[in-house]
Amino acid sequence: MNYLSYLKIFGVGILGGTLPFATYFVINYSQMKLSDQVIDGNRMNTLPVSFTGGIDPNIDFTAASENTINSVVHVTTKVVQTTFQRDIFQEFFYGPGAGGREFKQYGSGAGSGVIVSSEGYIVTNNHVIENASEIEVILNDNSKYTAKIVGADPATDIAVLKIEGSGFKPIPLGNSDDLKIGEWVLAVGNPFNLTSTVTAGIVSAKARNINLLSERSGKEVVPIESFIQTDAAVNPGNSGGALVNTRGELVGINTAIASQTGSYSGYSFAVPVNLVQKVMRDLIDYGIVQRGYLGVQIADITQEVKETNKLPNLKGVFVAKVIEDGSADKAGLKDGDVILKIGNKEVNSVASLQEEIGKRRPGDKVSITIRQKDGDELIKELILRNKEGETSLVSKEEIKKNAALGATFIELNDKEKKELNVSYGVKIKTLAAGKLKSLGLTEGTIITKINNEPVESVEQLTTKLNGINRGILLEIMSESGKKDYVGFGL
Repeated sequence: MNYLSYLKIFGVGILGGTLPFATYFVINYSQMKLSDQVIDGNRMNTLPVSFTGGIDPNIDFTAASENTINSVVHVTTKVVQTTFQRDIFQEFFYGPGAGGREFKQYGSGAGSGVIVSSEGYIVTNNHVIENASEIEVILNDNSKYTAKIVGADPATDIAVLKIEGSGFKPIPLGNSDDLKIGEWVLAVGNPFNLTSTVTAGIVSAKARNINLLSERSGKEVVPIESFIQTDAAVNPGNSGGALVNTRGELVGINTAIASQTGSYSGYSFAVPVNLVQKVMRDLIDYGIVQRGYLGVQIADITQEVKETNKLPNLKGVFVAKVIEDGSADKAGLKDGDVILKIGNKEVNSVASLQEEIGKRRPGDKVSITIRQKDGDELIKELILRNKEGETSLVSKEEIKKNAALGATFIELNDKEKKELNVSYGVKIKTLAAGKLKSLGLTEGTIITKINNEPVESVEQLTTKLNGINRGILLEIMSESGKKDYVGFGL
């Protein structure tokens, strides 16, 4: 065999081995979720800063700070509240909406955000951007970008923004489950549009529920509060900024302060990054959060609950009621059971249980350790379901049929049509950050016409809202039947 023949055979061997690998890589990459492709914080090597335990007065925060500050951004918002004054005389001759005048009220807001992807995905708080008509992001080097809302989740106060470009500095992602009370953490924000600021403190508590989100959320939202509590100084402009460990890894998104004055006075709170990761991946992949529910009404085990129900100790979470046909019911849980563990993790508060379930999606199998009324401990296997009782994820295509501009819609039933004396129209079911919320629309608002065309179905409305790139005139009606008009551009 001559030399050239040997090279040909060798080359074919390499090609034969490479082609299956390349095919496997291309197929698997194409099947990867968008979030897996763009969130590179998990794939970054963090700086080797060690935590020795205890409060070390000689601990050095400089490496962690340098690893973080260029990933934290300043977020500014413009808020425009639009009202429409009808001209009845013009409408008589030229139809609904004709001759009306728009009146606008302008406002602004600011907060912080954290870059999680070199391709420009940014995590912030929902409350920072929820009424925004325009959003601008300013990086630590003072470069400015216009941001779009990818999605928002009022239940956890998390939102994802996107700026155009590449090569941005993403923050390394840590593991909030590994955080220990007493561990040093840094709060990094960009509150004054200057450069990122860093404050230090310790983890004061975990799985805190301060009933903050229930005050902010709409009636369709079930808040998930399981905050990391720290004594690092955080003020309102730091909302949406990073809580990082001493290795410079993101362990939480700062969201609140405990203060009557609006200024820092001792404690601040952050959404754990393990919960943030699940929410932001869902928002990037689907535009909404795919949320699973146990189907139970639960309560913390206080001394009173313990004595009333003759429980042996204060451990676990008390199941006050099992919802019929929910995930827990189908797995055999009963009223009066106590949930001790979700998977391998002990849960001793409603907040910690909500956090563990909040990390999962419909269709996920979960093992739950329970103690029954008779004292027997059992492990139950259950499959989480969504609000509609389904175990499958909702596809992006299906979501688009029912959602647009931050809102989801449902059909009016026959009773509602009769009470409102209309034969068409759809109702806003949920409302997150987006165009419709910035216009002042609320959950329950009924949309009867779009550009003077009767709205006969949800899909008809969402197709137009998702597809039109010009002016829109909506005829709307309150739940009491009061009619109005809202005009805006897309």
